[in-house]
Amino acid sequence: MAGNSQRKGSIRKSAKKPTVGSGGQVRRGLEGRGPTPKAKDRPYHQAHKRAKQTSRTSTTKPKRRGGGDSEWVAGRNAVVEALREGVPVTGLYVAEGAERDARLREAFKLAAEGGVSLLEVGRGELDRMTNGAVHQGLAARIPAYEYAHPHDLIDLATQAGEPPLIVALDQITDPRNLGAAVHSAAAFGAHGVVIPERRAAGMTAAAWKTSAGAAARIPVAQAGNLVRTLTDYQEAGCMVVGLAADGDVDLTRFELAEGPLVLVVGAEGGGLSRLVSETCDQLVSIPMVNQVESLNAGVAASVALYAIARARA
Repeated sequence: MAGNSQRKGSIRKSAKKPTVGSGGQVRRGLEGRGPTPKAKDRPYHQAHKRAKQTSRTSTTKPKRRGGGDSEWVAGRNAVVEALREGVPVTGLYVAEGAERDARLREAFKLAAEGGVSLLEVGRGELDRMTNGAVHQGLAARIPAYEYAHPHDLIDLATQAGEPPLIVALDQITDPRNLGAAVHSAAAFGAHGVVIPERRAAGMTAAAWKTSAGAAARIPVAQAGNLVRTLTDYQEAGCMVVGLAADGDVDLTRFELAEGPLVLVVGAEGGGLSRLVSETCDQLVSIPMVNQVESLNAGVAASVALYAIARARA
């Protein structure tokens, strides 16, 4: 009968007894819990993990830094030249159906001799991987260059029991000039080359090729701030000498080549930047005739390093 509360099943039973009033529970739930902890203080926050990792590595020596993503060398001539010059190719890619000519056969031969893997891919896939470059059915992949830390170069000289000789490049934007300077630095016994991280050429495939394999034998370091790095070298006991057309001392009369030395080379035409020039302990000029205004960085570095090597010998 409707409304009969005595009928079995007419009342919905609950496992939990009903309560009367909130008993202050709502009020307690609304009470403040204090300020929100900072992200780095929350154990499961990404910022906390990053701070913990930083604290672990802050007392260790800075690691070598990669220059970014891997790079592609596209085109038959470019790939063959890269393989000839010892550029560290990690993979050779050939398009399906690519015409076999002398250059392709040489690339296959060099890759086999160097233990480089050879992969055949669709032409469309090769277009995508090389970002639409004119690859002629052949491309090579090279890894990002592993830059040293500027402090590493001093350590290398110390381990060798020699006074440091370091080449620093200022405002060099042409990778071929960088490669030539690296080649000269290796040839004349320098312990490394320093380049700025920004607004400067990096160790690309073009720089590798111009270095004629020297990039595999001498470290190249990146400096976040070149002026600060030069100051650090001065504090470590190095004489910082800049090449400048209006230098105070003729290179042939330079008498400090035998000690710890950092040679700073600027861009052709522009020369050294103002702050770098002001940081140098001494400015040295290369004597020239016929009113030649300047030499490119690679040639200037070669001439100066040859003079320094003679003085040290």
